[in-house]
Amino acid sequence: MSTATNVEATAVNTIEWLAGGTTTIVVPVYQRQYRWDIGGCERLLSDIRAVAREDDAHRHFIGSILSAEDGTSADSDLILIDGQQRITTLMLLVAALHHSVRDTDPALASALERVLVRTDVPGRTTLRPHDAWADLYESVVLDRRGDADRESRFDDNYAFFRSQIHVDEVPLIWRGLQKLEHVSITLGAQANAQQIFESLNSTGEPLRDHELIHNYILMGLSHAEQLDVENRFWVPIEQHTGEAIGAFWRHFLVRVTGREVAANGEHGVYSAFRQSFPRVDVAHLQADAEEWRHFAEIYGILLDPSKEPDPEVARQLRHVNTFGRSSYPLVMSAYSDHVRGVIDRAELIETLEWLQALYLRRALVNLPAERLIARLCRARRDGRDALARAFARITPSDERVSAVLKYSELPHPAYVLGRLEGVDDLDAFDVEHIVPTVPGDSWSGDGERPWIEYSEDEQNSHRALAPTLGNLTLLEQSLTERVFGASFPIKREQAYARSSVPATRDLAEAESWGTAAITRRTIALTADLIRIWARPALPEIDDDGLTPILDAVRRRGWPTGWEREFDYVEYRGERWEVPDVKYLFNRVFRRAWTDARPAALAYCAAHGGPIYDEKSWNGQWDELDESHFLYMGWDSNYMMTAVQGVLEESGIASEVFVKYSYIGNVM
Repeated sequence: MSTATNVEATAVNTIEWLAGGTTTIVVPVYQRQYRWDIGGCERLLSDIRAVAREDDAHRHFIGSILSAEDGTSADSDLILIDGQQRITTLMLLVAALHHSVRDTDPALASALERVLVRTDVPGRTTLRPHDAWADLYESVVLDRRGDADRESRFDDNYAFFRSQIHVDEVPLIWRGLQKLEHVSITLGAQANAQQIFESLNSTGEPLRDHELIHNYILMGLSHAEQLDVENRFWVPIEQHTGEAIGAFWRHFLVRVTGREVAANGEHGVYSAFRQSFPRVDVAHLQADAEEWRHFAEIYGILLDPSKEPDPEVARQLRHVNTFGRSSYPLVMSAYSDHVRGVIDRAELIETLEWLQALYLRRALVNLPAERLIARLCRARRDGRDALARAFARITPSDERVSAVLKYSELPHPAYVLGRLEGVDDLDAFDVEHIVPTVPGDSWSGDGERPWIEYSEDEQNSHRALAPTLGNLTLLEQSLTERVFGASFPIKREQAYARSSVPATRDLAEAESWGTAAITRRTIALTADLIRIWARPALPEIDDDGLTPILDAVRRRGWPTGWEREFDYVEYRGERWEVPDVKYLFNRVFRRAWTDARPAALAYCAAHGGPIYDEKSWNGQWDELDESHFLYMGWDSNYMMTAVQGVLEESGIASEVFVKYSYIGNVM
């Protein structure tokens, strides 16, 4: 068998690989900038803590690192082709550990320093990023920042590690770091680095969230346990959800957490799953997996309501599906409680009706339907009355709906007309425009004056009202084909009078059809629409697009040209003029320090900040009092998470809302 000469792959201990040589690891000029955010750092630190607590046999694999020798001199550098993000983050973590113990534990500090700097060239870092940001990186890991007030991923992530690790925990984290392993792939002079990089990163499909969840559940089990969990739980979950398994896990986790879970980005669903189910050993898995399978079965019924044995519940589920699947977290919660006997059938149907009213009314008044369901899931935990109040606050009022129905295009017309006119099976019916959307020259509303003789204003007013509620009805497809494009008198005699739909037959009583007739019919049907799609009968006013703070968007950074994220923030009835999350972060923590100090301290103790009793590293700080300081050098994602967390800890998150600016909504 021949031996490969251009590629050498070896499984190595990561820390020994970083600390053992006299070679500088260089990030080439074509590499992208360092971009790991605090979320990635948090996951890495969590993995290191976990493996640190295991016995000596356990290791944590961080993937493959691809490099090539420079070859230009005897003292050649190692060119880092793939792995920059992981290695840079590890170096920032090691630097944070080193700076924490250098004055108290010289031996450990020396071991950490051997990872950061070359042993043969004092002051030269083991890792050398691209020249454009090498000085910035080195000023952080060598603690040469001075009092520079700046923002960078190096500074943010280093500060995060400093904030999360108490000096007493440094030996434990160091133990975990020493258990990291990777496959070191080193290329020879004749190897094609770009081709190998593309092979490692671009060929084949990347693992999707549900595949990562599957691996996470099974990986720590024995082979026999894996087979048991696969057959009893995972296979039924796949059978119930089919191609929608990824959406199932996202919707399930929205229900579990009461928070929005991003479907895009770097495995947001998988991250939420790991946070919700941090332990998947056999003892915990049995109860959890039963719940997963239970909700997967419900999800299958939501996808196909024909599986529901109760005809009225099945009909309501079909109606809910008119608006897509975004409501599934709440529907799963209510349906589960119904089948378990926690709520009765009437309360389940009431919830489904409220959902339909919410979506239809918001569509009518042109309000977005995003970021609504998580808040309803949270409200439902407090009972029916809390859920009713939450629905009322975000469901447009009767007055707003009545006003727009006169002049706005009717959304979901087949669904709306079906419920208004008592037609459940719509397959044999068309949505009939009594005045056609594009009338022909000979079309007439009274059989006497043709369309071509209508004035321009008359034509425009008829066209404007053509897609509105009063000009629409359901008509059998066979009758639609017979009178397509015909004038109203012909439709009246040959189609409307013969329809099986009572509301359509009523049109045969009209002598003519025009804007006045459309308006009269709109007024009559509006009363029925408001009754059928009823808003909870509570005095709550709809909230004009306010977003609860727990549903506010977490953004990864500060977009170029950013000026104003929020129009304002409503804080317990106060109106705050804060332009973005950085100002909000400062104001919320200052207010918590004044009004809810025990909660602020409890949050910071549990999360390692962002309030500290000393300025432990250089950066942007704000003094709360002579012995407590708020660190301000975080990225926007971390800041929003911290704002949400301290408000939850204080018990007032439900009383804080943000009103996004135009640019804040579209970013």
